[in-house]
Parts: sequence; structure tokens; C-alpha cells
Amino acid sequence: MKNFDKYSPGYYLPPEPCFDWAKQDRLTAAPQWCSVDLRDGNQALITPMSLEEKLEFYKFLLELGFKEIEVGFPAASETEYTFLRTIIEEHLIPDDVTIQVLTQSREHIIKKTFESIKGAKNVIVHLYNSTSFAQRQQVFRMNEDEIVDIAVSGAKLFDEYAAKMPGTNFRFEYSPESFTGTEVEFALRICNAVIDVWKPRPERQVIINLPSTVEMSMPHVYAQQIEYMSKHLHDRENVIVSIHPHNDRGCGVAAAELALLAGGDRIEGTLFGNGERTGNVDIVTLAMNLFTHGVDPQLDFSDMPHVVEVYERLTGMTVGYRQPYSGHLVFAAFSGSHQDAISKGMHFREEKGEERWTVPYLPLDPHDVNREYETDVIRINSQSGKGGISYILEHNFGYSLPKEMAAEVGYFIKEVSDHAHKELSPADILVAFQHEYQNKDIPIALDDISWVREGGSTAADVTLSINGEHFFLSAKGNGPLDAVSNVLKLANPAIQYQFVDYEEHALETDSDSLASAYVVIADADGNHYWGVGVDSDITMASVYALVTAVNRENKVKQFIPVTEGSDR
Repeated sequence: MKNFDKYSPGYYLPPEPCFDWAKQDRLTAAPQWCSVDLRDGNQALITPMSLEEKLEFYKFLLELGFKEIEVGFPAASETEYTFLRTIIEEHLIPDDVTIQVLTQSREHIIKKTFESIKGAKNVIVHLYNSTSFAQRQQVFRMNEDEIVDIAVSGAKLFDEYAAKMPGTNFRFEYSPESFTGTEVEFALRICNAVIDVWKPRPERQVIINLPSTVEMSMPHVYAQQIEYMSKHLHDRENVIVSIHPHNDRGCGVAAAELALLAGGDRIEGTLFGNGERTGNVDIVTLAMNLFTHGVDPQLDFSDMPHVVEVYERLTGMTVGYRQPYSGHLVFAAFSGSHQDAISKGMHFREEKGEERWTVPYLPLDPHDVNREYETDVIRINSQSGKGGISYILEHNFGYSLPKEMAAEVGYFIKEVSDHAHKELSPADILVAFQHEYQNKDIPIALDDISWVREGGSTAADVTLSINGEHFFLSAKGNGPLDAVSNVLKLANPAIQYQFVDYEEHALETDSDSLASAYVVIADADGNHYWGVGVDSDITMASVYALVTAVNRENKVKQFIPVTEGSDR
């Protein structure tokens, strides 16, 4: 690509080393969460939400457990103002929830903002002005002192208006907008100037929000900037350091996590990262990252399909198939080796009664977000392996395939998918499996059978059809299955095979009266042929499995039956 040399980083490192955050390996507690879906997220939609949609989304955020919700920029539009007045006047704000409103540092906007929140019990009023070098130079054409005056004058107006509303529990928030493009020393100066006006105290802490309004650096740089600010802010014990990352470099989640390690106390973000340009930080991912490290995120994403449905319906946005934790395919394993490891991991978990989640390739138990193993985890296409296909047949339909058979069936199902050029559903797999391996009755079909125990042997009287013609044959064996085997060999001396293996089990389906039997035979060249029999009688299931195996043997394609004969 051309023109790369016209770009250079626009961020500023702190004046001292700030690497204490790097000494920690993980977060151990959830931050304070503030959803900005109704403001930052809403303004980024192609079609912003209507009043009714915003109300539904707001109630949904409450259900998820958010205790701080930025409800809008009430001075910006009539819809924003009306929404705020609606939730106040209709008493839709729980006592343990704080709403947040945004305002620029301009007197008439601040005045209207405070008017809009009358009657609310708990409110964060969020003041901002842009501080970056580029904005000072190109947009405002102001020096540092003039930019500080804008912030300080707004902070003083906050105190004046709040004093007239003693019934409201206020917290004030200040953002040096475009913090990441601001010289860190200047960002500290302006934040401390605002803090000195507001004089934070335990009963009224001040929020200093440090946004990567445009993400400009690698995450470790943002972490250094946050650590420097956290260490040098005035009245730090009564200051909440808030993080508001954007995702221009695709590092929003990483930047947020490192910033929390570096001293951040609070996160402002949106569900699934909706927001201007590439979006805000994704709160769903952040919260679920904590969850999978054994930390209670203090938000409820236990029904992720419902969260996705509500979000997509109200915003008109879509959640990508590979979106962490929530995407349609995030639990799907198509690779054969992955499927095999997952299947064995699930069996190990069941056998050992494991409480901790350690299944390979699955960092999260799908059940914890209301997803299903059978439909979400093992997905079958031409890249799949025997482990995944066996898992589907066992966990969906109750078949426990012998190891050698599982390998053969795996290749067979992969070929079916390859020829159809599509993913196979569990139902597709079952149909293909049964058609090829179960209770096959062409060219040989058993019409009737009876056994008589004679001394140490069993005699079988069998009526069978061969290519549509009916025959009656009898033979003896050391058991019912051996007797039927001898009948088949009597029917045509060309049928020569040896038993290799036999397994059986109860078929765990909706009916508890079925049994499944697996028979493998070998021809003179050592080729193996598997057959599956299913019946309510285990003996008949084994007979059907044997007949199926014989029917699958190549020799029966040219089967020429005898018309009479018996060894009785």
C-alpha cells in the first residue's frame, strides 16, 4: 500500500515509567459497569431507536444488572429529553440504579441538562470538553489555559445547579475528550483543576473518565497513561477512575483490561461494542472474560441467545457469527481433531464428575450461556472427524459406536457432506447412518424366525427373502446368532465370513425398550463389514446386525440363493 509514510502515532507517553500494571496476571473483581448503549450506542445507529425502543432497551439493561446507565444527551434532541422525563415521571428508575446524562461545558446546555433530571433520585452528570493537541490546534484554536478554563467554568456551574436540587444524590463526572491524543501532563492538569472545584469526598465521589475517544496506540501504552493518571490525580481515594475505550485499532477489550489493571475502577461501554466508527468496548466480552477466569462479572448473560435477539431487534445491528461468547458459531467445532478432543473431554468430565471446566477447545461451558452441546458445539461437514460424528450419534440418538466402526462411519459421513457440499444436521447424519448401516434388508430380508433349544445347540427355522423370493431354511448353531449365521451360509455356500466382533447396549432414545447391536464380519481377504441392528429384543437386534453386515459385503451383490436344503 502507498501513503503509509503520511501516518504517525498521535499519542503521548507519560513522563515517567508506569509498568506496575504489568506485574499482575489477571483481574480479580468486576469493575463498576456503566452502559452507554442508549447514548453512545444509539447515536451510532443508522436509525436511532424510537422512544418505545429506548424504553424497552433501558428495561433490558436493568434486567441484565446494570446499576449505572447513561440514558442520553437530554439537551441534544426532543426525543432524548422526552425519554429522560418519561423514566423519571413514570418511576422507572430503581432506587439502586443511577442514571447518567451527558453535557458539553456550555452554560445553556448545562442549564437544560439539570432541568431535565429534576425528580431523579440518583444522577451522574457527565461534563466533557476536548483536550487533544489536534483539537486545540485545528478545531478550537485555543491554548491550554483556555481549554482548562472551559472545563473549570463548567465544573463550577455544576456546583451551582446541584445546590438548587438538594433532593437529588449527585455524582459528577469529567472527561477530557480525546484523552489518548492529549499530552498526559496536560490531561492530568485539567482533570486536577476540575477535581479541585468539585472537592470529592466519600459521600460524593468524583468520576474522572479517561476515554480513548479514538484508539491510537497499542493497549500497553493506554495502560501506562491510565497508571500515570491514577497515581497523580488529586484526592485519589475519593476519585473513581473510569475507562471508556473505543475500538479503532481492534484492541478495545485488551486496552480496557490492561487499563483496569493499571488503576481503572469503572468501565463505560456497550453491548457487543456498538458505537461510533468501530465502536465502544464490548461489555459482553469483558464480562464473560471475567466469568471464564472465575470472577463474578455482576452482570447476567446466562441467556445469551435472548441477549442477542433483543439487541439485534432493537438496534437493527447484527452480532457476528464469530463474536466472542455470543456469536452463532463460537462454540462450533468442525475440525476432526477438535471434535475428538471435545468429545473425549466431555466423556472425561462425566466419568470423573469434574466440577471445574477444563474441556479442550471450549473455554466456556455452553450451558452457562444457554447454548446446547448437541446443536452448538459439534458441527459436521467434510472437515469433521470420527469423534464429532460419534458424539452426535451418541448424545443425540443413543448409539455408542465401537471404536473401529466409529472411524469407518466418520469417513462415510464426511463423504456424504463433501458430496452434498453442505453442513449436515444431526438429523441428516442419523438418516445417512441408518440408511447405510442399520437393519438393511436388501438383498436378504428376514421374514420370520423361530428357535428351538436342542441339547447344547440352538436350531433356527428361518423364512427369508432374497431379491424378493421367499425361502424356508433351517440350521443349528451354538446359539441363536450362530444358528442364523449358518442359515445364511447354507443359503449360499459362496457366503464365507468370520465373526470379528460383537457389541450391544440399550439404545438411549425416547423409548427405553430398544436395544442396539453391532456386528462386524471379515471376508476371506480380511475386509471388514459392519452392521447395526435395532430392535426391542436384543437377540433380534443382533440378528439384524448380522444380516446387515452380510448385505453390506460385496459378495451379496451377486447373491444366488439355493432353493432347498437343511442341516436338520
